Amino acid sequence: MTRPADPVDPNDDRDEQESDLSFWLKLDRALATLRPRRVPLSMLIDALVVVLAWNVTYLFRLGFERWISARPGYDGWVLAGIVGAYLAAFAALRVPQGMWRFAGFGDIQRLALACAIAGLGSAVVVLMLQLTAVPRAVLALHPVVTLMGLALARLAYRMLYEHARSRLTGSDAEVKRAIVMGAGEAAKRLIAGIQHQGWLVLGLLDDDPSKQGARIAGVPVLGPLEAVQDKAVRGAATHIIVAMPAARGAQRRRAFELAAPAGLPVLTVPSAAELHTGRAGIERVRDIEPEDLLGREPVQLDEAGIAEVLSGKTVLVTGAGGSIGSELCRQLAMYGPAKLVLVEQGEFNLYTIEQALSAQFPQLPLVRLVADVKDFDALRAVFLQWRPQVIFHAAAYKHVPLMEEHNAFAALANNTLGTYHAARAAAECGAERFVLISTDKAVNPTNVMGASKRAAERVVSALAKQAGPHPHTTRFIAVRFGNVLGSSGSVIPKFKEQIAMGGPVTVTHPDIIRYFMTIPEAARLVLQAAAIGESGQVLVLDMGEPVKIVDLARDMIRLSGHAVDEIPIVYSGLRPGEKLYEELLADADTTLPTPVPRLRVAQLHDDDASAVLAWVQGLSVRERLDDAAVRATLRAVVPEYRPA
Repeated sequence: MTRPADPVDPNDDRDEQESDLSFWLKLDRALATLRPRRVPLSMLIDALVVVLAWNVTYLFRLGFERWISARPGYDGWVLAGIVGAYLAAFAALRVPQGMWRFAGFGDIQRLALACAIAGLGSAVVVLMLQLTAVPRAVLALHPVVTLMGLALARLAYRMLYEHARSRLTGSDAEVKRAIVMGAGEAAKRLIAGIQHQGWLVLGLLDDDPSKQGARIAGVPVLGPLEAVQDKAVRGAATHIIVAMPAARGAQRRRAFELAAPAGLPVLTVPSAAELHTGRAGIERVRDIEPEDLLGREPVQLDEAGIAEVLSGKTVLVTGAGGSIGSELCRQLAMYGPAKLVLVEQGEFNLYTIEQALSAQFPQLPLVRLVADVKDFDALRAVFLQWRPQVIFHAAAYKHVPLMEEHNAFAALANNTLGTYHAARAAAECGAERFVLISTDKAVNPTNVMGASKRAAERVVSALAKQAGPHPHTTRFIAVRFGNVLGSSGSVIPKFKEQIAMGGPVTVTHPDIIRYFMTIPEAARLVLQAAAIGESGQVLVLDMGEPVKIVDLARDMIRLSGHAVDEIPIVYSGLRPGEKLYEELLADADTTLPTPVPRLRVAQLHDDDASAVLAWVQGLSVRERLDDAAVRATLRAVVPEYRPA
């Protein structure tokens, strides 16, 4: 009778796999530990190969019976001299600096040249010294055997490394070893998601005492967050990953500050906001962005109030393809408008945002229009055709130095006259709300861009106060905020590019400071302003403490894995129209609270509505003014404007 086979225990296979993985993990750590000593180890191994090749050549020439007994008494001294010659040739041709795990044909060429030089030189010296007991065949064959031995050593190491890499990562991807800061659910999901992407998680760090010494997803918790600064804890790590998406802003910033001095590239998992919107998965680690460093808690919004204003409405956005406009469209789409009308001057920008929205919100009806806010007739036709109920006016020229010289009229025409055109068209089509996106540079402006935006605020305020036999019912609102991190023309993309090129990083002045906010934060503020703003109001975000630009540059350098002294920071001087310090409210202004924390209403003194409207109606895109005339006309309507 046949005996039934014993059942297969799946745990046995799992234990075998874990044991196998443990072996390759230990091997990878050992190789990584030795890697900083690559040069002396390479010299030592190459010297041993030269010695071995010398003996193999004797064996080949004299046979087993005589390969030792037939050698002259001075053979040891000859061998020592030959080893020295080879090592000198290797050093001169920088052979030890080569990485064995990437060894290729170029390395073999360099080895062949070194062996030829050392072998020929050694043979010449031996012959000149008339050391005739050393066989000529040994002198001739030794460089060939040495080259073969050196090449085989490198080939064997590369094969071992690539096999270990495939066993650890399941692919041919380069092994990246990470220490993860955070040992919560996000870290657990991260480990599961990146283990087949060329990542190897060496350990976790967490401040929770109950997790110390535990293993999460098979990875040990090595200590608190401060332990990242201990070189022994980091071990062979090549990266640090901050996996704390649910932590408060200040806690995340503390983690980044602890990781920065380690001298390794610091990455992070997507923030809670990114995960909530579905724009990224937990396994999609990314570089540290400046918004991660702000350490400010996000503004809590009146979601129900915003939804009431936007849901089921036709919403129009001017400048829809810009940095703020495109994010604004993404945020708007989540509130279920009946239709989203995208108005953009640049064809490519319009195409880009249309493609992004179509992919993320396929059910949202989109209207894509190439139009210029400076063309009032075309803009009015668009508004009357689509009858938007809520309008967000994001179209603007915002680069301060660019608008200051030779482009002042472009700023006036686009930022001020374009705002008047959009606001007037909004009133004529019976829109419920018109929201102007303004800037902190409109406060006590010293540049044309800021003055043109302050003039735009005054125009919107004047339209809100306009009286007549048939007054319009549109609410005209402006929202003012500081610099937006990562927007086009901001310092952040410039800093990233300069760091990637090895520096220098250019900062205009060591004392220059700016208020910053993130692009999503700015967009959400605009939506909230639309929901709670009354006609004629300018809403301002309490943006906390300003950021010193040079400190931001240093943080970006450190978190990219460089020491601050590796990439120099140079000061280029203030550019035309720039101020050292930006303000959110003019000195004489006061603010009032709103139901939304940290969102306040500026109490501005915008009188003479009829004079402001008469002034803007006198402007024409066909009557181009020179820079001096633009500054003069702006001073007439913005008394606080003081050109730098």
